[in-house]
Amino acid sequence: MKIAANDLKRQHDLHAEEYNAKAVEVLDSGWYILGKEVKEFEKEFAEYTESKYCVGCASGLDALQIAFRVIGVHEGDEVIVCSNAYIACDMGVTLNGGTPVMVEPDEYDNLDAEKIEERITDRTKAILAVHLYGQSCNMTRIMEIAKKYDLKVIEDCAQAHGTTWNGRKVGSIGDIGCWSFYPTKNLGGFGDGGALTTNNETYAEEFRVIRNYGSKKLHYENDIIGMNSRLDELQAGLLRVKLKYLDELNEERMKIAARYDREVSNPHIRPLQTRPGSNNIYHQYVIHSDRRDELMNYLKENEIGTIIHYPIPPHLQKAYAYLGYKEGDLPIAERYAKEVLSLPMYNGMTQEEQTYVIEKLNSFK
Repeated sequence: MKIAANDLKRQHDLHAEEYNAKAVEVLDSGWYILGKEVKEFEKEFAEYTESKYCVGCASGLDALQIAFRVIGVHEGDEVIVCSNAYIACDMGVTLNGGTPVMVEPDEYDNLDAEKIEERITDRTKAILAVHLYGQSCNMTRIMEIAKKYDLKVIEDCAQAHGTTWNGRKVGSIGDIGCWSFYPTKNLGGFGDGGALTTNNETYAEEFRVIRNYGSKKLHYENDIIGMNSRLDELQAGLLRVKLKYLDELNEERMKIAARYDREVSNPHIRPLQTRPGSNNIYHQYVIHSDRRDELMNYLKENEIGTIIHYPIPPHLQKAYAYLGYKEGDLPIAERYAKEVLSLPMYNGMTQEEQTYVIEKLNSFK
Protein backbone atom coordinates (compact mmCIF):
# COMPACT_ATOMS: atom_id res chain seq x y z
CA MET A 1 0.00 0.00 0.00
CA LYS A 2 1.39 3.39 -0.99
CA ILE A 3 0.54 6.29 1.32
CA ALA A 4 1.60 9.90 0.78
CA ALA A 5 2.53 12.23 3.62
CA ASN A 6 -0.28 14.48 2.40
CA ASP A 7 -2.99 14.11 -0.25
CA LEU A 8 -4.65 17.41 -1.14
CA LYS A 9 -6.92 15.88 -3.77
CA ARG A 10 -8.83 13.92 -1.11
CA GLN A 11 -9.82 17.14 0.62
CA HIS A 12 -10.72 18.81 -2.66
CA ASP A 13 -12.92 15.91 -3.68
CA LEU A 14 -15.05 16.28 -0.54
CA HIS A 15 -16.55 19.54 -1.89
CA ALA A 16 -15.37 19.56 -5.51
CA GLU A 17 -18.70 20.71 -6.94
CA GLU A 18 -18.76 23.80 -4.73
CA TYR A 19 -15.15 24.68 -5.54
CA ASN A 20 -15.76 24.28 -9.25
CA ALA A 21 -18.94 26.35 -9.15
CA LYS A 22 -17.21 29.13 -7.21
CA ALA A 23 -14.26 29.16 -9.61
CA VAL A 24 -16.60 29.57 -12.59
CA GLU A 25 -18.58 32.26 -10.76
CA VAL A 26 -15.41 34.27 -10.13
CA LEU A 27 -14.12 33.82 -13.67
CA ASP A 28 -17.46 34.84 -15.12
CA SER A 29 -17.64 37.93 -12.91
CA GLY A 30 -14.93 39.76 -14.86
CA TRP A 31 -13.45 41.20 -11.62
CA TYR A 32 -10.31 39.50 -10.34
CA ILE A 33 -8.50 41.83 -7.90
CA LEU A 34 -9.87 43.36 -4.65
CA GLY A 35 -13.50 42.70 -5.40
CA LYS A 36 -16.50 41.15 -3.71
CA GLU A 37 -14.91 37.80 -2.88
CA VAL A 38 -11.94 39.32 -1.04
CA LYS A 39 -14.21 41.71 0.87
CA GLU A 40 -16.56 38.92 1.91
CA PHE A 41 -13.75 36.52 2.81
CA GLU A 42 -12.10 39.18 4.97
CA LYS A 43 -15.38 39.72 6.79
CA GLU A 44 -16.02 36.00 7.29
CA PHE A 45 -12.47 35.17 8.36
CA ALA A 46 -12.38 38.07 10.82
CA GLU A 47 -15.56 36.69 12.38
CA TYR A 48 -14.14 33.15 12.45
CA THR A 49 -10.93 34.27 14.16
CA GLU A 50 -12.83 36.51 16.62
CA SER A 51 -11.01 39.56 15.27
CA LYS A 52 -12.43 42.94 14.31
CA TYR A 53 -10.47 43.20 11.06
CA CYS A 54 -8.96 40.91 8.44
CA VAL A 55 -6.91 42.08 5.45
CA GLY A 56 -5.94 39.59 2.74
CA CYS A 57 -2.48 39.53 1.18
CA ALA A 58 -0.47 37.36 -1.17
CA SER A 59 1.27 34.99 1.26
CA GLY A 60 2.06 34.22 4.87
CA LEU A 61 5.54 35.69 4.50
CA ASP A 62 4.05 38.91 3.15
CA ALA A 63 1.73 39.00 6.16
CA LEU A 64 4.72 38.78 8.50
CA GLN A 65 6.68 41.38 6.56
CA ILE A 66 3.73 43.78 6.61
CA ALA A 67 3.05 43.17 10.31
CA PHE A 68 6.59 43.97 11.39
CA ARG A 69 6.65 47.02 9.14
CA VAL A 70 3.44 48.37 10.65
CA ILE A 71 4.63 47.98 14.25
CA GLY A 72 7.80 49.85 13.31
CA VAL A 73 10.57 47.23 13.18
CA HIS A 74 13.65 48.83 11.60
CA GLU A 75 17.39 48.28 11.45
CA GLY A 76 18.76 47.81 14.95
CA ASP A 77 15.49 46.49 16.37
CA GLU A 78 15.25 42.95 17.73
CA VAL A 79 12.36 40.50 17.69
CA ILE A 80 12.09 37.39 19.85
CA VAL A 81 11.46 34.35 17.61
CA CYS A 82 11.29 30.59 18.12
CA SER A 83 14.47 28.76 17.13
CA ASN A 84 12.80 25.67 15.62
CA ALA A 85 10.13 27.24 13.39
CA TYR A 86 10.16 27.76 9.63
CA ILE A 87 12.64 30.33 8.34
CA ALA A 88 9.83 32.58 7.03
CA CYS A 89 9.29 33.69 10.64
CA ASP A 90 12.79 35.15 10.71
CA MET A 91 12.51 36.56 7.19
CA GLY A 92 9.50 38.65 8.18
CA VAL A 93 11.82 40.38 10.66
CA THR A 94 14.95 40.68 8.52
CA LEU A 95 13.09 41.96 5.44
CA ASN A 96 12.37 45.02 7.59
CA GLY A 97 15.99 45.33 8.69
CA GLY A 98 15.40 43.85 12.13
CA THR A 99 17.32 41.11 13.90
CA PRO A 100 15.68 37.83 15.00
CA VAL A 101 16.74 36.80 18.50
CA MET A 102 16.15 33.09 18.74
CA VAL A 103 14.71 31.42 21.82
CA GLU A 104 14.58 27.66 22.40
CA PRO A 105 11.35 25.63 22.17
CA ASP A 106 9.65 23.93 25.10
CA GLU A 107 8.44 20.35 25.48
CA TYR A 108 5.48 21.14 23.20
CA ASP A 109 7.83 22.20 20.35
CA ASN A 110 6.67 25.82 20.63
CA LEU A 111 8.38 28.96 21.89
CA ASP A 112 9.38 28.48 25.54
CA ALA A 113 7.81 31.51 27.21
CA GLU A 114 9.96 31.04 30.31
CA LYS A 115 13.13 31.64 28.27
CA ILE A 116 11.97 34.92 26.69
CA GLU A 117 12.91 37.41 29.40
CA GLU A 118 16.59 36.44 29.45
CA ARG A 119 16.80 37.38 25.74
CA ILE A 120 15.12 40.78 25.99
CA THR A 121 17.34 43.85 25.56
CA ASP A 122 16.71 47.56 25.20
CA ARG A 123 16.51 46.93 21.44
CA THR A 124 13.70 44.36 21.66
CA LYS A 125 10.59 45.54 19.82
CA ALA A 126 8.30 42.53 19.68
CA ILE A 127 7.70 38.85 20.37
CA LEU A 128 6.72 36.52 17.53
CA ALA A 129 4.53 33.72 18.91
CA VAL A 130 4.53 30.89 16.37
CA HIS A 131 1.71 28.41 16.92
CA LEU A 132 3.57 25.46 15.48
CA TYR A 133 2.00 22.23 14.17
CA GLY A 134 -1.55 23.22 15.15
CA GLN A 135 -1.40 24.10 18.84
CA SER A 136 -0.97 27.37 20.69
CA CYS A 137 2.01 28.86 22.48
CA ASN A 138 1.50 29.81 26.12
CA MET A 139 -0.17 33.09 25.20
CA THR A 140 -1.03 34.03 28.79
CA ARG A 141 2.64 34.13 29.76
CA ILE A 142 3.72 35.75 26.49
CA MET A 143 1.19 38.55 26.89
CA GLU A 144 2.29 39.10 30.50
CA ILE A 145 5.91 39.49 29.40
CA ALA A 146 4.93 41.78 26.51
CA LYS A 147 2.98 44.03 28.88
CA LYS A 148 5.85 44.13 31.39
CA TYR A 149 8.39 45.24 28.77
CA ASP A 150 6.00 47.23 26.52
CA LEU A 151 6.48 44.91 23.53
CA LYS A 152 4.20 44.15 20.62
CA VAL A 153 3.06 40.57 20.05
CA ILE A 154 2.74 39.16 16.55
CA GLU A 155 1.11 35.74 16.22
CA ASP A 156 2.22 33.47 13.39
CA CYS A 157 -0.92 31.42 12.80
CA ALA A 158 0.15 29.78 9.52
CA GLN A 159 -0.40 26.34 11.06
CA ALA A 160 -3.21 27.23 13.45
CA HIS A 161 -6.49 27.81 11.58
CA GLY A 162 -8.99 27.09 14.33
CA THR A 163 -6.52 26.75 17.21
CA THR A 164 -7.61 28.23 20.54
CA TRP A 165 -5.91 29.32 23.75
CA ASN A 166 -8.14 29.01 26.80
CA GLY A 167 -11.12 29.05 24.44
CA ARG A 168 -10.05 32.12 22.48
CA LYS A 169 -9.01 31.89 18.84
CA VAL A 170 -5.34 32.53 18.16
CA GLY A 171 -4.70 35.47 15.87
CA SER A 172 -6.93 37.66 18.03
CA ILE A 173 -4.87 37.60 21.24
CA GLY A 174 -1.74 39.55 20.27
CA ASP A 175 -1.53 42.81 18.36
CA ILE A 176 -1.54 41.16 14.92
CA GLY A 177 -2.21 37.65 13.60
CA CYS A 178 -0.43 36.51 10.44
CA TRP A 179 -1.93 33.74 8.31
CA SER A 180 -0.90 31.59 5.37
CA PHE A 181 -3.32 29.88 3.03
CA TYR A 182 -0.68 27.76 1.30
CA PRO A 183 -2.44 24.64 -0.07
CA THR A 184 -1.19 22.29 2.67
CA LYS A 185 -2.61 24.42 5.50
CA ASN A 186 -5.78 23.39 7.33
CA LEU A 187 -7.43 26.33 5.58
CA GLY A 188 -5.43 25.99 2.40
CA GLY A 189 -6.19 27.63 -0.92
CA PHE A 190 -5.33 26.51 -4.42
CA GLY A 191 -2.19 28.62 -4.67
CA ASP A 192 -0.47 31.18 -2.49
CA GLY A 193 -2.40 33.47 -0.20
CA GLY A 194 -2.27 35.08 3.23
CA ALA A 195 -3.97 37.48 5.61
CA LEU A 196 -3.52 39.65 8.68
CA THR A 197 -6.00 39.90 11.54
CA THR A 198 -6.14 42.58 14.22
CA ASN A 199 -8.43 44.44 16.58
CA ASN A 200 -6.62 47.70 15.78
CA GLU A 201 -8.42 49.78 13.11
CA THR A 202 -5.33 51.89 12.38
CA TYR A 203 -3.24 48.78 11.75
CA ALA A 204 -5.91 47.37 9.44
CA GLU A 205 -5.95 50.53 7.34
CA GLU A 206 -2.15 50.46 7.09
CA PHE A 207 -2.26 46.82 5.97
CA ARG A 208 -4.64 47.77 3.15
CA VAL A 209 -2.43 50.63 1.98
CA ILE A 210 0.83 48.66 2.08
CA ARG A 211 -0.55 45.62 0.22
CA ASN A 212 -1.73 47.83 -2.68
CA TYR A 213 1.40 49.72 -3.74
CA GLY A 214 0.97 52.20 -0.89
CA SER A 215 -2.34 53.43 -2.29
CA LYS A 216 -5.59 54.01 -0.44
CA LYS A 217 -7.38 53.84 -3.77
CA LEU A 218 -7.16 51.16 -6.43
CA HIS A 219 -5.06 53.12 -8.90
CA TYR A 220 -2.36 55.75 -9.26
CA GLU A 221 -2.44 57.67 -5.96
CA ASN A 222 0.39 56.46 -3.74
CA ASP A 223 0.89 57.78 -0.21
CA ILE A 224 3.81 55.53 0.76
CA ILE A 225 6.14 53.00 -0.84
CA GLY A 226 4.06 49.87 -0.56
CA MET A 227 4.13 46.44 -2.13
CA ASN A 228 2.03 44.31 -4.43
CA SER A 229 0.57 41.76 -2.05
CA ARG A 230 -3.11 41.18 -2.69
CA LEU A 231 -5.18 38.09 -2.06
CA ASP A 232 -6.82 37.54 -5.45
CA GLU A 233 -10.51 37.06 -6.04
CA LEU A 234 -10.25 33.44 -7.13
CA GLN A 235 -8.35 32.33 -4.01
CA ALA A 236 -10.65 34.36 -1.76
CA GLY A 237 -13.71 32.77 -3.32
CA LEU A 238 -12.35 29.25 -2.94
CA LEU A 239 -11.28 29.94 0.63
CA ARG A 240 -14.81 31.10 1.41
CA VAL A 241 -16.05 27.66 0.38
CA LYS A 242 -13.48 25.81 2.49
CA LEU A 243 -13.98 28.09 5.51
CA LYS A 244 -17.54 26.80 5.84
CA TYR A 245 -16.14 23.32 6.43
CA LEU A 246 -12.98 24.19 8.38
CA ASP A 247 -14.20 23.04 11.80
CA GLU A 248 -15.44 19.80 10.25
CA LEU A 249 -12.09 19.25 8.51
CA ASN A 250 -10.21 19.96 11.75
CA GLU A 251 -12.39 17.48 13.64
CA GLU A 252 -11.48 14.79 11.14
CA ARG A 253 -7.77 15.49 11.66
CA MET A 254 -8.25 15.34 15.42
CA LYS A 255 -9.82 11.87 15.09
CA ILE A 256 -6.92 10.65 12.97
CA ALA A 257 -4.49 12.03 15.56
CA ALA A 258 -6.40 10.44 18.43
CA ARG A 259 -6.07 7.05 16.79
CA TYR A 260 -2.32 7.52 16.35
CA ASP A 261 -2.15 8.47 20.04
CA ARG A 262 -4.04 5.35 21.11
CA GLU A 263 -2.43 2.75 18.92
CA VAL A 264 1.18 3.70 18.24
CA SER A 265 3.18 1.91 20.94
CA ASN A 266 6.75 1.74 19.64
CA PRO A 267 9.24 2.83 22.36
CA HIS A 268 11.35 4.60 19.72
CA ILE A 269 8.43 6.94 18.94
CA ARG A 270 7.32 9.81 21.18
CA PRO A 271 4.15 11.60 20.01
CA LEU A 272 4.10 15.35 20.57
CA GLN A 273 1.81 16.23 23.47
CA THR A 274 -0.78 19.01 23.40
CA ARG A 275 -0.26 21.91 25.80
CA PRO A 276 -2.94 22.28 28.52
CA GLY A 277 -5.06 25.30 27.62
CA SER A 278 -4.75 24.76 23.89
CA ASN A 279 -6.63 22.58 21.49
CA ASN A 280 -4.71 21.02 18.60
CA ILE A 281 -6.01 21.11 15.02
CA TYR A 282 -3.11 18.93 13.83
CA HIS A 283 -1.68 20.79 10.91
CA GLN A 284 0.90 18.05 11.29
CA TYR A 285 1.03 14.93 13.41
CA VAL A 286 4.57 15.21 14.74
CA ILE A 287 6.57 12.57 16.54
CA HIS A 288 10.07 12.57 18.00
CA SER A 289 12.36 9.57 17.56
CA ASP A 290 15.88 8.87 18.73
CA ARG A 291 16.24 6.91 15.48
CA ARG A 292 14.41 9.32 13.20
CA ASP A 293 16.43 8.79 10.02
CA GLU A 294 16.27 5.01 10.31
CA LEU A 295 12.53 5.20 10.93
CA MET A 296 11.98 7.54 8.00
CA ASN A 297 13.91 5.25 5.65
CA TYR A 298 12.05 2.20 6.95
CA LEU A 299 8.70 3.88 6.28
CA LYS A 300 9.89 4.93 2.84
CA GLU A 301 10.79 1.32 2.05
CA ASN A 302 7.20 0.46 2.97
CA GLU A 303 5.88 3.25 0.68
CA ILE A 304 4.79 5.51 3.53
CA GLY A 305 5.57 9.17 3.03
CA THR A 306 6.80 11.41 5.83
CA ILE A 307 8.15 14.99 6.11
CA ILE A 308 10.71 16.59 8.40
CA HIS A 309 9.55 19.91 9.85
CA TYR A 310 12.31 21.24 9.81
CA PRO A 311 15.68 19.57 9.05
CA ILE A 312 17.86 22.69 9.44
CA PRO A 313 17.00 25.23 12.16
CA PRO A 314 17.07 28.86 10.96
CA HIS A 315 20.17 29.83 12.95
CA LEU A 316 22.23 27.25 11.00
CA GLN A 317 20.92 28.23 7.56
CA LYS A 318 23.41 29.87 5.17
CA ALA A 319 21.00 32.76 4.76
CA TYR A 320 21.53 33.73 8.39
CA ALA A 321 25.23 32.99 8.76
CA TYR A 322 25.75 36.73 9.25
CA LEU A 323 23.91 36.56 12.59
CA GLY A 324 26.90 34.70 13.98
CA TYR A 325 25.21 31.62 15.40
CA LYS A 326 27.17 28.35 15.39
CA GLU A 327 26.28 24.73 15.96
CA GLY A 328 25.67 24.13 19.64
CA ASP A 329 24.30 27.60 20.37
CA LEU A 330 20.68 26.40 20.44
CA PRO A 331 20.95 22.72 21.39
CA ILE A 332 17.25 22.02 21.91
CA ALA A 333 16.29 23.28 18.45
CA GLU A 334 19.21 21.38 16.96
CA ARG A 335 18.17 18.18 18.72
CA TYR A 336 14.57 18.56 17.63
CA ALA A 337 15.73 19.00 14.02
CA LYS A 338 17.29 15.53 14.28
CA GLU A 339 14.28 13.92 16.00
CA VAL A 340 11.06 15.27 14.49
CA LEU A 341 9.05 13.49 11.82
CA SER A 342 5.57 14.29 10.50
CA LEU A 343 3.45 11.22 9.83
CA PRO A 344 0.75 10.98 7.14
CA MET A 345 -2.07 13.35 8.11
CA TYR A 346 -4.72 14.52 5.67
CA ASN A 347 -8.45 14.81 5.27
CA GLY A 348 -9.86 11.76 3.55
CA MET A 349 -7.30 9.34 5.00
CA THR A 350 -9.00 5.95 5.27
CA GLN A 351 -9.08 3.63 8.27
CA GLU A 352 -7.28 1.01 6.19
CA GLU A 353 -4.50 3.44 5.31
CA GLN A 354 -4.01 4.50 8.90
CA THR A 355 -4.05 0.88 10.08
CA TYR A 356 -1.21 0.14 7.65
CA VAL A 357 0.84 3.11 8.90
CA ILE A 358 0.31 2.17 12.55
CA GLU A 359 1.25 -1.48 11.94
CA LYS A 360 4.47 -0.44 10.25
CA LEU A 361 5.30 2.06 13.00
CA ASN A 362 4.84 -0.59 15.68
CA SER A 363 6.88 -3.12 13.68
CA PHE A 364 9.93 -0.86 13.49
CA LYS A 365 12.79 -2.32 15.57
